[in-house]
Amino acid sequence: MKKLLAWPLTFALAAGSLAACGPKEEEGGKEAGKEADKPKQLTIWEDKEKGIGTQDAIKAFEKKYGIKVKLEEKPMLDQQEKLRLDGRSGKGPDIITTPHDRVGPLALEGLIAPIKVSDETKKLYTESSINALTYDGNLYGLPKSTETPVFVYNKALMEKAPETLDELKGDKFGAEYSYLANWTDFYFAHGVLSGMGGYVFKDDNGTLDPSDVGLANDGGVEGLDYITSWYKEGLFPKGIIGKDAGQTIDALFTTKKAASVMNGPWSFQPYKDAGIDIGVAPLPKLPNGEYVKTFIGVKGYFVSSYSKNQEWATKLVEFITNEENSKVRFEKTAEIPPVVKLMEDPIIADNEAAKAVAIQSERGVPMPNIPEMAEVWTPAANALQLSATGKSDAQKALEGAVKQINQNIETNHKKK
Repeated sequence: MKKLLAWPLTFALAAGSLAACGPKEEEGGKEAGKEADKPKQLTIWEDKEKGIGTQDAIKAFEKKYGIKVKLEEKPMLDQQEKLRLDGRSGKGPDIITTPHDRVGPLALEGLIAPIKVSDETKKLYTESSINALTYDGNLYGLPKSTETPVFVYNKALMEKAPETLDELKGDKFGAEYSYLANWTDFYFAHGVLSGMGGYVFKDDNGTLDPSDVGLANDGGVEGLDYITSWYKEGLFPKGIIGKDAGQTIDALFTTKKAASVMNGPWSFQPYKDAGIDIGVAPLPKLPNGEYVKTFIGVKGYFVSSYSKNQEWATKLVEFITNEENSKVRFEKTAEIPPVVKLMEDPIIADNEAAKAVAIQSERGVPMPNIPEMAEVWTPAANALQLSATGKSDAQKALEGAVKQINQNIETNHKKK
């Protein structure tokens, strides 16, 4: 779910001091060309209540390689801090599970190690998911699952998803509101700004440039103008601005006062539990004919820098994320693996919700995984609210946000 993503990152220490916390590079290293000695045991930290999706793969790995694998479930967002403490004392795991937006901070702190896998292995996964797990030119993990906001609608009110967002402006589908989106939250609004041509950090062939923030360019301004039009035209209620907007949207949808919403996979079951017969589709097109470029979140498996068995830990990561084991994990956890062939497999292609998330994930962009992203959330949200409430026009609001973001980056992430 969105809340599982590690934003905003509370990470403003200098790279030099962070790197000093990690183990020395020679730990776990082996002479090039020689296979590392086989360990008796590897330890993997899996997310809470998700071990069921990995158990069969672990048993198969143990049988194939004769290595015992210890599986421990720990809350995903607690694993970074626990690795920092347990790794240093020699009690840590060989592999952790974490969202991709923690890759930059974890790498800078020296807590995770780059991994080396073949190009053939990389091609198993969607390009966006591999990019999400890459930092400063190095691949740090392999993808476990992907998620992103999609279009969720009440089938009792709406027969099918529309082709464009503008169609939702002209028909309320028998409800008070045709469509609701938490567009004063930058996590959700980003897709509109990006689809119109804005961007957070300039992407130069997979390398993000934090000195180039593109939220206030022509596309970004056009995107915020479009968002603001929904508020000005009374298509959104006043109550969906600010921190309680998400709860208000859920309440309006589950009481059938809203025909459709923008939300993520974490919302599907609660909506069903509320008695709503939901339909799920990729998000409709923007007025410029482009798709909404939502943030995608990728959860992955990463090798600890403290592991003395990094080569074998990497083998285990490759094994549990291969096509066969990813398919089993999806069947047991419903987390969607960004494995290219599985996107076309009936197990996902014939599953309306999974297919929608998979398609939207291919249209989206990975949430930036560099530490500087921590400085974006608050200024961006402030700009969205200023424009939505009519306290500022879109251009001034976004220019102010970019100025604040740049100042924050200069203050908190200046290279020493």
